[in-house]
Amino acid sequence: MKFPLKPNRRQVIQSLAASAAATCVPCSVRAQQGLDPKFLIVITASGGASIIDAMLAIREGESNQGSLINTFPDGQVLDIGASPFRAVDLTISNLGPIPHLSETNQSAFVQAHQNQMMITTSTGTSVNHVIAQKRSLTGNDAWSGRTLQEAVAAQYGAEVPIPNVNMSTGGYVEPGIDASLPDYARAEVVVDPLLWFAGLHGSKGVAGAPAQSLIEKARRLRDERFGPNSGFGRTFKNSAALRTWRARRAKVREYEAADLVRKANVFSDMIDVGGGRTLADYGLLSNAEDVQRVRLAFPNMGFDRLEQQGALAYLLIKNGISVTVTLGDSAAPVIPPNELITPTRIVDSPPLGFDFSHTNHRDAQAVMWHRLLSVSQRLIQLLQNAEYGGGESFWDRSMLYVATDFGRTRVRAAGSTDFGSGHHLNNGNLFVSPLVNGGRVLGGVNPHNGITYGFDPQTGAPAGPDAPEALDNLGRQMTEAEIFAGALQALGIDTSGTTLPNVPAMSAS
Repeated sequence: MKFPLKPNRRQVIQSLAASAAATCVPCSVRAQQGLDPKFLIVITASGGASIIDAMLAIREGESNQGSLINTFPDGQVLDIGASPFRAVDLTISNLGPIPHLSETNQSAFVQAHQNQMMITTSTGTSVNHVIAQKRSLTGNDAWSGRTLQEAVAAQYGAEVPIPNVNMSTGGYVEPGIDASLPDYARAEVVVDPLLWFAGLHGSKGVAGAPAQSLIEKARRLRDERFGPNSGFGRTFKNSAALRTWRARRAKVREYEAADLVRKANVFSDMIDVGGGRTLADYGLLSNAEDVQRVRLAFPNMGFDRLEQQGALAYLLIKNGISVTVTLGDSAAPVIPPNELITPTRIVDSPPLGFDFSHTNHRDAQAVMWHRLLSVSQRLIQLLQNAEYGGGESFWDRSMLYVATDFGRTRVRAAGSTDFGSGHHLNNGNLFVSPLVNGGRVLGGVNPHNGITYGFDPQTGAPAGPDAPEALDNLGRQMTEAEIFAGALQALGIDTSGTTLPNVPAMSAS
């Protein structure tokens, strides 16, 4: 299969300038088995992934307000086996004014993962995109402002090269505000998942680079003689900022020793980069088995950024580089190459992602849920087939969390299937993992107004309204802090010294 994207020599060399800056000590995941590491994958759903357009969909016949709120014709809502989950598979002919003929599918994912899926209902505190996105990861600063990813990296990431990698956008890449967080646990933000690997080595990728032994001699002279004895070095020798900068600069040696430039490379090293030369000619090698696997799983990664991120996420976890990886689309639509554009399909995702629901709610939700679940499914399958050790796969130790900023409003013109929606605090969350209370909906949804209600944090028992038909009776509403705490506790994170609530209902028994 021909790989669709060919970086030229200039791109390869330019990418080397982007050196990583995380603080870490390189080693393999095997070396930290005593820490019982777990892995967190966050896939972000910018713009509001509405849970009642997916796993908690409502049939029109179930509601006394069915034609006025966001319900579906009874036959479109699929039950999945004996599980409490639902799915909606739709044929889409357009995204508002944009031609987009496609078959969207949720049922395949739910069918495959129903026993390891958990829906938790929740109500947020902001409908501002950036604020709400960050709160979906900090539980509204529930643990001194640290993010889920930072908490996971702090506990499990001290022994891996780059514990926390974030490829998303907006509030999802905002760092936490916990000053006590170890520096190694802070996120490394990756903008280009395809070429990022080339910045993990100081000289590979540069034509005519000196021998590595000469580079090491030059580094020692710089670090031991020229730097400390320069005017700048003498003046600021006691500067904490200078010490931190030097320590981070030194990390490139650890990345080189760990061979990260090869382990994070999604390209075949025989790919033509121009002038009749290949990546191998520049010293940029790859693991052929890994490359083959990610190519087969993500055939559109030449132009689809979410597939690119899925490919890199697999390499980072499987090769012991990271313990938490965050994926997520930007607001720009994914436009296929010219040869794949047709009169009935000119984009692969709507502009603004889930937030295109302002213009065309039902179709935007269907396309984006399909896109998100499709990439998640393929990443999960890769991790299921990657042996961790001791008879376990990497997926056996992983959690996938769909982070979304908020829900969407429920009202529509009577019987309309072509309507827009606004932002709404109330929604639900999707977790997929062997570590969670799988096969469960914690909470539920009132079919008469589309508002979700909560659950008992200890037992998971639903805590709905006493009279569902009374539309102002909402039942218990779950806080951001409770969902944050429950997710960390399912991952085995030690929260005993914090003020976080105890939410055992979210953990596997």
